[in-house]
Amino acid sequence: NNMSIEEIKHYITQHNDEAIFADGFDDALIGVGVVFNRSVATYDMRKCINILINKDDMTEEEAVDFMSYNITGSYVGENTPVFVELF
Repeated sequence: NNMSIEEIKHYITQHNDEAIFADGFDDALIGVGVVFNRSVATYDMRKCINILINKDDMTEEEAVDFMSYNITGSYVGENTPVFVELF
């Protein structure tokens, strides 16, 4: 990826000025997803979990549970970010 986080955010908001970004997970932002023709922020799930482990001193199990309950389990409307697991 040759774009900075700010460039990715700018690109997404150009296509959807109501896009929602996940606080504290900028380093996991990987691009734009399109859900029913609406551009949304897209994050790498593994990077999000690693951020919680490294910055919030969580165990991996705590980080996975936190993501599931507080982040991926929270629908905040049609501009909700997408979280992907890359294999």
